[in-house]
Amino acid sequence: MNEYFLDRGQPSMSYNLYLFVLLMAATCCSLSMTYLSWKRRNLPIAISYGLGMLVSSFYSFGYAFEIISTTLEHIRFWLHIEYVGIVFGPVLWFIMVLQYTGHEAWVRTRTVVLLLVVAVLTLAIQYTNEWHHLFYKSMTINHSEGFPLVTLNKGPLYSVHVIFSYLLFVIGMGLMIQMFRAAAPHMKKQIALMIVGSWGPFGFTLVYLSGVFYMPIDLSPFGFVFSGVFYLWGIYQFNLLRLAPLALQKVFESMQDAVIVFDLENSLISYNRSAARVIGGLNNKSIGCSASQVFSRHPLLMDKMLQEPSSASKVQLSDPEDDRFYNVQLTFVSNNNNRPVGKMLLLTDVTDTVRVEEKLLENARQLSELNTFKDRMFSVVAHDIRDPIAVLVNLMELLEEELQSGGEDHEEIVNEMAQQVQNTFALVEGLLDWFRSQTGGMISEPVVRDLAQIVQANLRMLLVRSGSKRIRMISEIRQDTFVYVDQAMLNLILRNLLSNAIKFTDYGGSVTLRAERMEHTMIISVSDTGEGMSAEQAESLLQDDYPVSLTGTAGERGIGLGLSLCREFVRLNGGELWFDSILAEGSTFYFSVPVLPQTTSVLSGSSMERGIRA
Repeated sequence: MNEYFLDRGQPSMSYNLYLFVLLMAATCCSLSMTYLSWKRRNLPIAISYGLGMLVSSFYSFGYAFEIISTTLEHIRFWLHIEYVGIVFGPVLWFIMVLQYTGHEAWVRTRTVVLLLVVAVLTLAIQYTNEWHHLFYKSMTINHSEGFPLVTLNKGPLYSVHVIFSYLLFVIGMGLMIQMFRAAAPHMKKQIALMIVGSWGPFGFTLVYLSGVFYMPIDLSPFGFVFSGVFYLWGIYQFNLLRLAPLALQKVFESMQDAVIVFDLENSLISYNRSAARVIGGLNNKSIGCSASQVFSRHPLLMDKMLQEPSSASKVQLSDPEDDRFYNVQLTFVSNNNNRPVGKMLLLTDVTDTVRVEEKLLENARQLSELNTFKDRMFSVVAHDIRDPIAVLVNLMELLEEELQSGGEDHEEIVNEMAQQVQNTFALVEGLLDWFRSQTGGMISEPVVRDLAQIVQANLRMLLVRSGSKRIRMISEIRQDTFVYVDQAMLNLILRNLLSNAIKFTDYGGSVTLRAERMEHTMIISVSDTGEGMSAEQAESLLQDDYPVSLTGTAGERGIGLGLSLCREFVRLNGGELWFDSILAEGSTFYFSVPVLPQTTSVLSGSSMERGIRA
């Protein structure tokens, strides 16, 4: 302020009174806007805006009483009141602009405190000017215009204050102009109102300080009337006291879904916090960037942006650090006339739903496999039980024939029948126990077992079948040869391989079992002197889950599922199944099972070469 009008005389009172009324009107305008901001005090921008309007009312209110004051002391008092608005107004306006333009990251406690400290120091220097005269060198009264005026001779700290205030103004206007240029058409009007309204107090003061037009009084407070008109218009037309632009709305920010807004030219307008978490590199500097820049690391989203708006589609972002799934939906943003003014990309996290779907599909697959396994297992079990029962039937027939012939000693037949009954009972008990242990699916429960004893037990069960064809069953596996397997599965594997060997071996042939340890694995082989297989049969044997059963050398028939189950059981025990076969010379089937590292096995037999791997 340069000069202050001092009223002396009745004609001047009327003129001062008009100015007083206008300034009080400006004060009421500022206070009404403060009230509107208070009603929306839950929004950060409303707080800074409302405080700015409040301190501006100090400026206009103090100046209203200053121009009707009659003494220099009164003027000095009201000048102190005015400076509450003069020093704090630019700071609060600058904070409001940072929030409005999307630069909330700059509004940190440290920055706000620093700005307020500068304002407080300026106010303190102005209040104590009579002690140091660094703000005003002198304050004198003259009558050159025909009425009392106060001439202020400005000091160096006054210039510093003016430079600081207009530096904030230049930075703030630059941010709003940048925002205006990047904004969508429907946002430009409200931003323009903010720009024009902000020029009110700063523009009037700039004209007054420049001296371009001679004015005996300071018109800066009347700039608030000018600003008030534009701000009130913006409040009722565009609701500026909401978190404007839309990206700053509290609801928008708190959404769990990622929301990204573009204009029709695919330039980024706004986004929420969820979008910043999902899209790497998305920050305030991205505002105004093209969609291709924003989604440079997410080509799937870029493809979606180039398509017409459509229903949601499930995608997984090409980000190694993000293994989540999102439903992506592109929609138009329309104005009140239903005309498209932008695009909105909505990303909804559906990872939990996808995981549940995958789990259900996996459970369905496992259930289907278990159901198939059950059918195959029942057939194999029926086959295993049928053989000893068939032997019992044959023995009964022999017994009946000999009883009819009379008098012979039938002790041998009775003993054999008793042995077969015991074996069959043990087999059924073992199978039932194993089935009960598999209620949750096919589970291997390995234990340490003597392989030689298990082999001998299975050979005894097949003794009648092998004896009927005069086939020699030879085990070269020594005692104390230990393996770490599920015993029930191992029994089924051995019985199937031995049954097949007997089935395809001619009368008077032989079946030999061997075992060889290789590191932590025991390789068991079942060799026969049967008819062997051609190359075509060998190539397809273990590749088919449901092989066709072949007829044995004595017309034996099977169900054709034994080998596929053997392969599955070997796999569940951590091993492999493979074979060698030469047509007209015989076949050798191998399978491996684990051996505990600390287990010592004594093996016999020479090393064998592996054949075709399953």
